[in-house]
Amino acid sequence: MADVHILWADDEIDLLKPHVIFLEQKGYTVTTVNSGNEAIDKVKEHHYDIVFLDENMPGLTGLETLQVIKNEDPGLPVVMITKSEEEEIMEEAIGSKISDYLIKPLNPNQILLSLKKNLDEKRLVSQKATSDYQQDFRQIGMRLSDKLDAGEWIDMYRKLTYWSQELERSRESGMDEVFKMQLAEANSQFFRFVKDNYLQWLKYPEKAPLLTHTVFKNRIAPLLKQGDSRPVFMVVIDNLRFDQWKVIQPGLSEFFRVENEELYFSILPTATHYSRNALFSGLMPSEMERLFPNQWKNEDDEGGKNLHEDVFLEAQLKRLGFDLKWSYNKITNLSAGKKLSENFSNLLKNQLNVIVYNFVDMLSHARTEMEVIKELADDEAAYRSLTSSWFEHSPLLEILKQIAKSGARLIITTDHGTVKVERPIKVVGDRNTNANLRYKVGRNLDYNPKEVFEVKKPEEAFLPKINVSSVYLFAPESGFFVYPNNYNHFVNYYKDTFQHGGISLEEMVVPLVILEPR
Repeated sequence: MADVHILWADDEIDLLKPHVIFLEQKGYTVTTVNSGNEAIDKVKEHHYDIVFLDENMPGLTGLETLQVIKNEDPGLPVVMITKSEEEEIMEEAIGSKISDYLIKPLNPNQILLSLKKNLDEKRLVSQKATSDYQQDFRQIGMRLSDKLDAGEWIDMYRKLTYWSQELERSRESGMDEVFKMQLAEANSQFFRFVKDNYLQWLKYPEKAPLLTHTVFKNRIAPLLKQGDSRPVFMVVIDNLRFDQWKVIQPGLSEFFRVENEELYFSILPTATHYSRNALFSGLMPSEMERLFPNQWKNEDDEGGKNLHEDVFLEAQLKRLGFDLKWSYNKITNLSAGKKLSENFSNLLKNQLNVIVYNFVDMLSHARTEMEVIKELADDEAAYRSLTSSWFEHSPLLEILKQIAKSGARLIITTDHGTVKVERPIKVVGDRNTNANLRYKVGRNLDYNPKEVFEVKKPEEAFLPKINVSSVYLFAPESGFFVYPNNYNHFVNYYKDTFQHGGISLEEMVVPLVILEPR
C-alpha cells in the first residue's frame, strides 16, 4: 500500500497522531494539515488517492472545503469525519458526493475499512468476479455439451448475459477474452439447436416455446382480459437485446417494479419486416401475405415494409374478440418522442396504447454508416453504454415516468436483437437477391450448405415463396454474407458492425417484461 497517498485535514490533527502512525505502519503515506485552506492548497499541488476531511474546522468548514476540492478534482474520493450525527449535515455532505463518512471518536479498523471500501473496492470486486466466473466457466462448458431444450437455452443466455456485464465491470481483459470464446461456442451450439428444432416448432406449435407471433395472444391479451380498468401500455423498443434491457432497467427501478421478466424466441428472419409485423398481426409472414395482400410487402416489392402494423394489430384484436379503445404510436425521431410525451394525457383514455420506439434500431444501422458511431460503440460494452446514455436522456424515459405516475400497467418488449458480425460467408446471387447481411432470399443462390441454415421449402418456415425456386439462407453466430465481387472492400466495411436477420442468441432470445408502477 506504499503507493497510496492520503491527505488528512483536521484542526486537531495532533490528537489523531496514533491513527496516522497506524496507517503508516500499514504502508500508507499520510500528509496532514490543520485547515481547509491548507487542504485545498495541497490538492492543487499534489496528487492524492483519498482525502479525510474534518467537518467542523475553524475558517473554511469541511463542507465548504469539500465543494472546492470537488471543483478542483471531481473524481477524488473524500471521506467526511464529524463529531455530529445531525441529519442535515449528513444529507448535505452526501449530496455533495462524499465517498463515505466517519463519526468521532474514530477507531483504526473503521478507518481501514473505509480505505478498503473506497480504494480497493474495484480491485476486490474485479477479483471476485473473475474468481466466480472461473468457477462457473467449467459448469457452463459442461452444460453446453448437453442437449439443451428451449427453456435451458433461455437460462443459459441469462447466465451468459450476467457474466458479460460482470466481467465488463471488473475490466479483466484476459478473462474477457475467455468469455468471448465461451459465448462464441454457445452461439455455435445454439445455431445447431435452432437448425434442428425451428421447423418442428412451427409444425407442432403446441410443443413450441413462446414465439413472436404468439406473444400478443399469450401475454398481452390476458392482461387486457383481467378486468383491470387501468390502461395497458405496450412499448416495443425495436432491436432491443436482453443485455441492453438489463442496462436500462436500473433507470426504471425508481418508478416501476418488475412483475415478470421472461425471454422469448424471435421468428426467422430476425428482422423488423418479418418479426415486428408478426408481433402485431399474431401471424407468420406467409399467413400475412395471404390474408393481407395489400399490406404485406415481399423483399422485391417497392415501399416500406412496416407501414401497416396498426392494420395488423386491429385485425388481431378483432380476431381475439376485443372491442376496446386503443392507440398505435410509432416514434422514429426526437421531435415525435417529445410530441407524444407532451400529449401523454390523451393516451389515458385508451385501454391499450402501443408505442413503437425505433432508436436502438437506428443506432444499429447508424453504426454501420457513420464513423463517429463506430468509434463510440466499438464493442459490446460500448454498444450497451451508448444505449444506456440515450435512454437516460430520451423522451421515452419521460413517457415511461408518466406511465408510472398514471398508475398504468407497462409491458416492455422488442421484435428482435442484433449481433456483432465478424466472420464473412461467401454467397452468390442474382440482382434480385435481398441486401440483408444476415439472411438471403432468392433463387439460384450459390453457397456452402454447411455454413448456413437453408430453408429450401419456404412454406415449412411459413415464409413467402417469392418465386418457384426461392430459398432462404440464415447466417449463424457472427457470420455475415458477402458477395465475391469486391469481397475485401465489403468485408472490411461490415466486419465488427451490429446486424440482424440471422441466428444467434443475441438476435433470437429477446426480452418481454411486465412492470407495475411503484
